[in-house]
Amino acid sequence: MIASLIDAWQRHDAQAYGARFTVDATYITFVGTYHQGRADIVESRRTPFEKHLKGPRLADEVLDIRFHGPDAAVVTGRGDTCKGSRPQKLTKIQTYTLVCEADGERRIAAFPQHQAQAAAGGDLVQDRPGPGPGRPEATPRPSPP
Repeated sequence: MIASLIDAWQRHDAQAYGARFTVDATYITFVGTYHQGRADIVESRRTPFEKHLKGPRLADEVLDIRFHGPDAAVVTGRGDTCKGSRPQKLTKIQTYTLVCEADGERRIAAFPQHQAQAAAGGDLVQDRPGPGPGRPEATPRPSPP
């Protein structure tokens, strides 16, 4: 599901990007811009895709998936835009709330993004290994129900 969202972004297809969201989804960009509903999300992507985001591509990685019953999951990941090769440090933290809708498709109900914050010492918090503040011990990922 997230791969199809990334694919739509890579193709600069605002309509396909928006189709990955529920009709009433909440989308918050990493700079804090709030969008409500699929139509608003499509429109919010249209101009950037047509003008400002022609060259950059997305880099992403999934950090954690937690299923909350058969119809809901929370996916936490990192992402960033890049030109050329993938950056070593992805600077945005992303949380996807996924739901399974009546048509059987999983869609995004909420997608807030945040700029990663540097910890003391200058490294990004999400790049620090092991348990610690904001970094729980790794737990096995459950399979979808």
